[in-house]
Formats: sequence, C-alpha cells, structure tokens
Amino acid sequence: MGSRTGIEALQRILPHEWGADEQVDWTAAEADLGTPLPTDYRDFMAVYGGGCIDGLIVLPPLPTGNGWQASITGHVAGFREMWTMEGGVPGVGLGADRVLPWGSGCNANELGWLMTGPDPDRWPVVVWRRHDDPHWALFDCGMTEFLRRLMTAAFDECPLSDLSLWGRVGTFVHHAEQERRFHAGLDPMTGEPDPYAGMFG
Repeated sequence: MGSRTGIEALQRILPHEWGADEQVDWTAAEADLGTPLPTDYRDFMAVYGGGCIDGLIVLPPLPTGNGWQASITGHVAGFREMWTMEGGVPGVGLGADRVLPWGSGCNANELGWLMTGPDPDRWPVVVWRRHDDPHWALFDCGMTEFLRRLMTAAFDECPLSDLSLWGRVGTFVHHAEQERRFHAGLDPMTGEPDPYAGMFG
C-alpha cells in the first residue's frame, strides 16, 4: 500500500480553522506506546491536533494535562479488551496486542489501527460498531483516508453504526478551544452561547 499521508486530501474538505498543532513529543509518545505511529496521524496532530469532528473524537497519543481530552494511552486497555471479548474482526487471527485506538464517539463507535507489521503507514483501520453485526470491521486505508471517505460517502456503505458524518463534512474543534469555550459559557463545539452554562458546574 505504501505511505499514505492523506492529510492534503483531508484538508481540502475539512477546515482546520479551529485546529492547533498538538506539539507532540513523538519520542515520548512512541516510547510509551511501544511503536511508531502512522505518518498521516502525525500530520493530523500537527495540523488539527486532538479534538472532535462533531461527535467523533480524534485522540492525541498522550494525555494533554488539562483533563479535557482523552488519549490513545488512556484508551488502549479498553479497546484491546473489546477486541479480546468479541474475538476481533472475523477471519483476522491477530491478538489484542496488535490493535491501537485513535478515535471514539459518534454514538459509541471505536476506531483504531490493526498493527499488521512494522510499517505503521501500512496499517489498516479497524472499527468497533455498537449496532452492527459483526461489531468489528476492517478497512484497507489509513486514518485520514478513512475520515475523508466517511465524510464524502466514498465507502460502499457507512463504516460506522452512526450516520452523523456519513456524506457530510463535520466541524473540527481542538480540545483546548473546546475547553476555552466551555469556561466562557459557550457550546464547546459550536461556540454559540450555551443556555445551560453554569447549571451543572
């Protein structure tokens, strides 16, 4: 499959106005995770960072320190436990130690990579879909290509058990901007005044 950065193709459809360079310490992140990470994911972190495309959370590799954003390291155990419990993708004989999460949300879908070999740029995407049977599915593309194809309806069918981003480009908002909006009494995703702000704090 070769290297598939894909970030340029994603940027052509998904604005990064509310993105921010996550400034990841990749040496620390990859030491913590025990593996290098795909080029397109690293590119995504430099352009967009960790945050949400509407209801879909894209995880940074490490905790951000502010507690607002989940991380790959924080999701690994649960993601791998789901793989073990469900037996993974039908016909795929790799164990739970060969999957790594990168996204979550959209009505309880979980997204990650299947670490098929030493070259992370060749890892396909695996998805756990809450409402589909079987729950696990494999997609032969990288993370940014998956997102682009989801939002342009370029798969044969929606790869998630949620249609909110199927054929529709969402809005990306970095986790630091979400937190800023929240503390300003605004909706974290839209930036509009939140009528419920302060009621539950």
